[in-house]
Amino acid sequence: MAKQPMLKFISVERDMPEKREAESRRQDFNEIYAEYADAKAKEQASRCSQCGVPYCQTHCPLHNNIPDWLRLTAEGRLQEAYEISQATNTFPEICGRICPQDRLCEGNCVIEQSGHGTVTIGSIEKYITDTAWEQGWVKPIIPAMERDQSVGIIGAGPGGLAAADVLRRAGVQVTIYDRYDRAGGLLTYGIPGFKLEKDVVMRRNDQLEQGGVEFVLNCNVGEDISFDAIRGKHDAVVIATGVYKTRDLDGEGADAEGIVRAIDYLTASNRKSFGDDVPEYDSGELNAAGKRVVVIGGGDTAMDCVRTAIRQGATSVKCLYRRDRANMPGSQREVQNAEEEGVIFEWLSAPKGFVGEPVTGVMVQKMRLGAPDATGRQSPEVIEGADYIEEADLVIKALGFEPEDLPKLWGVEGLDVTRWGTIRAEYTTGKTSLDGVYAVGDIVRGASLVVWAIRDGRDSAQAVLEYLNTGARAVAAE
Repeated sequence: MAKQPMLKFISVERDMPEKREAESRRQDFNEIYAEYADAKAKEQASRCSQCGVPYCQTHCPLHNNIPDWLRLTAEGRLQEAYEISQATNTFPEICGRICPQDRLCEGNCVIEQSGHGTVTIGSIEKYITDTAWEQGWVKPIIPAMERDQSVGIIGAGPGGLAAADVLRRAGVQVTIYDRYDRAGGLLTYGIPGFKLEKDVVMRRNDQLEQGGVEFVLNCNVGEDISFDAIRGKHDAVVIATGVYKTRDLDGEGADAEGIVRAIDYLTASNRKSFGDDVPEYDSGELNAAGKRVVVIGGGDTAMDCVRTAIRQGATSVKCLYRRDRANMPGSQREVQNAEEEGVIFEWLSAPKGFVGEPVTGVMVQKMRLGAPDATGRQSPEVIEGADYIEEADLVIKALGFEPEDLPKLWGVEGLDVTRWGTIRAEYTTGKTSLDGVYAVGDIVRGASLVVWAIRDGRDSAQAVLEYLNTGARAVAAE
């Protein structure tokens, strides 16, 4: 047998010290960064004035006890800070990353209001929860006692997952049905990874599954299983589907190739980050690389689209919004981030139509703000003769989402909806017109924030537990 050449083995031996050195550098960086992050968290937390009226807490949908866990963080008592944080929030590390703190807690910080810059509440919340995971302070879900009652949850977004967490900890058997192949809803497929790392979401999914929650994925209610079948299988049902119907555009050429929905665009990008095979991304249909991109809309989804397009290598990214910056519904912090990354905002601009097949441009009409409407918000008015064409190779519709017609899709009678198509549900409990059926999150509120979905999921789960307890007593009395 011929001898193997030694060059290969010598090369490996030479590489080993380099690999060890690189690993050592990474460890050194991680240690230095951890020390820096800890110091910054304590520094920022110590700025909290412990004011008599904690506006940060009252403006948090979950009413998190922010002043107390800031004080504990400043004192270096991170585990206690985490325990207080998670007592009212099922997913604090997620809220710390994606909540619009500038509109909620941080925007109402007394220090911010006095002009000295807010305490960075969101980053501290993220830090203490990430530390809790690293240190093993996040405990597995182990109910004190198992119950034979079961709850079916339709939708694996933040509202459904939050409800599942509360119910499972109480010993209820929980099954979640979802149309996607991974749980998380918009947390998984709608929000870009640069804002919310996907391993953070998957970690929570794993915690629920290991805690006994059953996930039935790739399951379309109304097609793969009927709503009545789910209702018959469980003692109670929670509807947490979210809203996925995209508001559409009218006008000439609105059906042209190259005009896509925001949810399709973001889902393709997120699937690619998971390593999935995404033909629409690879073909360029849902990929902004090398293209002039125009995003239409002014909410947080629009901001996710423009910032994703920048990262994909678009040659230019512009955002059209029909009102001015002050009236934009999205986070001002996100707008600032987008501008710093190179996005150009065309305020007081609305699409009138489109040119080209595939699309080559957007017909834009300039607007001005007119008299306030019934809500006090100024309505945009067209400026005649100020139209122009904005060149574009990819147009992304980010005009918001509306509810699907669930009673029709599922063939359900007696499930009341509002005139907007959302499910009519009791405030705080989520109780619907059907006995034992509850609804939470965007399917009740309309398109809203993740933190509100978490709040609704937690509140509704408590109402479901009361319903199950009452039912159990009734059966025992018979």
